[in-house]
Amino acid sequence: MNPKTDFYFNKADKWQLAIQQLRLLVLDCGLKEELKWGCPCYQLNESNIVLIHTFKDYCALLFFKGALLKDPQNILVQQTKNVQATRQIRFTNVIEVQELAPAINAYIKDAIEVEKAGLKVAFKAPTEFEMAEEFKYKLDSMPALKIAFKALNPGRQRVYLLYFSAPKQSKTKLDRIEKCIPQIIKGKGLND
Repeated sequence: MNPKTDFYFNKADKWQLAIQQLRLLVLDCGLKEELKWGCPCYQLNESNIVLIHTFKDYCALLFFKGALLKDPQNILVQQTKNVQATRQIRFTNVIEVQELAPAINAYIKDAIEVEKAGLKVAFKAPTEFEMAEEFKYKLDSMPALKIAFKALNPGRQRVYLLYFSAPKQSKTKLDRIEKCIPQIIKGKGLND
């Protein structure tokens, strides 16, 4: 156990017992406990394997390469349609954690084997994501923007494409695009 993560398990909230149980299950698999993104993260040879995190309606064990895992229990959840690699097992109480303990253990061991084998998730290319018509128009009408956008790495391109296509209203899409043009021209990602 890493003392840096203790605060996460000692919080008085409705998920405390469930995440404490998850912690014991994960540590029993021989992974190293670290603190990443403010959450307990479990690693094998500096590679992230699983993360424990809480939400309003559930707590979860997140598998970083969950898309590569076998799911015989059909319990892995893809958080949104745009999430490519990670998958969660969600819990709403400690009893679920206890009942699924053997399955959780098997999934963690599978995740460890995936990491040891060096398997990688094949990410979709940015061209496979929906591009807002408003952004297509901007790229066609501003050659410098088009060149700058194509020079961004695939991850940054993907984040912008998702951000621009998310709103329902065209005005909101255009506002987002206009706001981000200087950032793209500078070669920066949305969150840089």
